[in-house]
Amino acid sequence: MITASGVRIGWAGLPRDVQYAVESILGGTVVEAVSQAGGFSPGTADRVRIADGRRAFVKAVSTAQNAHSPNMHRREARITAAMPSWAPVPELLGCHDDGTWVALVLQDIDGRQPSTPWLADELRLVLDVLDEFATRATPSPLPGLATAADTLAEEFGGWRRIANDPPDNLRPWAARHLDELCALADRGLAALAGDTLVHADLRADNLLLSADGAVTVVDWPAACRGPRWLDSLLLLLNVRLHGGHDTHQLLTEQAAAHDAPLDDLLAVLVALAGFFTDSARRPPPPGLPTLRAFQRAHADAILSWLREEDSL
Repeated sequence: MITASGVRIGWAGLPRDVQYAVESILGGTVVEAVSQAGGFSPGTADRVRIADGRRAFVKAVSTAQNAHSPNMHRREARITAAMPSWAPVPELLGCHDDGTWVALVLQDIDGRQPSTPWLADELRLVLDVLDEFATRATPSPLPGLATAADTLAEEFGGWRRIANDPPDNLRPWAARHLDELCALADRGLAALAGDTLVHADLRADNLLLSADGAVTVVDWPAACRGPRWLDSLLLLLNVRLHGGHDTHQLLTEQAAAHDAPLDDLLAVLVALAGFFTDSARRPPPPGLPTLRAFQRAHADAILSWLREEDSL
């Protein structure tokens, strides 16, 4: 299984002035830093401990690692700082931004990522938390966010780009159904209407489970306003990717739970398959060598799912 991973630097690889800035936010000297796996940022992702025993999570990146990553950190800092107190989100303790390096200092959550393949009890726990969050986050407590339709409009045009320039390795099933896939992707974009605050990048490595049963959702730069079922649907894609569950039953349950047309959820999956198929044929961006293989795995997972659903 291809996992989400960038080429990490660690705490020791940060410029000393960035380290000083983080320590100023923390109010103490960092004496231990443990790099964390998962995620696609090519910067740091360290659980740190300062001399008096207090802990934090630090993520930092510069344009030298990836040209787009600093802006994503800036956006994540703004969104996290604006979150309501009831949201299952780490507290932003501070942010350093010198124009080149951006460092976020966040509450360190005592938890672990869900097991993959997903365990049934952990999946149910997370789906329940997402449902509760969607209820409280409608209307969005961050009303200035872009809509999911505006945010994902380009990505959801993947099948049309493929139709205009088909790759040699396009899956035969997709090649036979290109016209229908393009039409369904358009429906998927229209289905993104809604005013729920959504994470829009939900997968196992963006979740932490604590021993007391608490669920924390991390990494919010993609947050936007969309349908209340979007994060649950993205989670089911992660479940499908790792295998071991009846995703048809789960999808049907989520459509019914959110009183949403099943065909709308399937249309969004079609559009996502187009995005992943189109993106996977591009060269990998700097610092993210596994991204394209990760996207190809997602495309294959969705296409096999759609064939089973007989949605075309």
